[in-house]
Amino acid sequence: MSILATDKNEKLLKNFILIYTFVTIFVALFGAIYECFSHGVYSYYMIYAFAYPLVMGVVPYMIIAFTKTGQMPGKLSFNLYNSGIATLTIGSIVEGILKIYGTENAKTFIYWIVGIQLVLIGVLLYLIGTMFEKNKKN
Repeated sequence: MSILATDKNEKLLKNFILIYTFVTIFVALFGAIYECFSHGVYSYYMIYAFAYPLVMGVVPYMIIAFTKTGQMPGKLSFNLYNSGIATLTIGSIVEGILKIYGTENAKTFIYWIVGIQLVLIGVLLYLIGTMFEKNKKN
């Protein structure tokens, strides 16, 4: 791998970390503001919606960036993984809004099913890609 490709990957990783940091802050502020106007009713789904982009977005990309041996995810695994994080975050916000409003809607489980599947498929494709990359080097 050339130095140019490594520098490009480092720049991409820094951008991903920065974007997920801003998304985390936005979701945390959104939840806090929404809770202020909910007349004392709160939902843990809304309060902790920021945890998805933080734990599943910032942390893994920081690990890849700081280990220096971490491989960049492929386009498909990257898109599936990030779509899964977005689905889980939006699902948590929607569930929180419905809980605060007082509505029990059994159809919100679809967010969790789809989000978890997208994240798992993205991680699986990333792991398969790293295995092929290691085999290619040997």
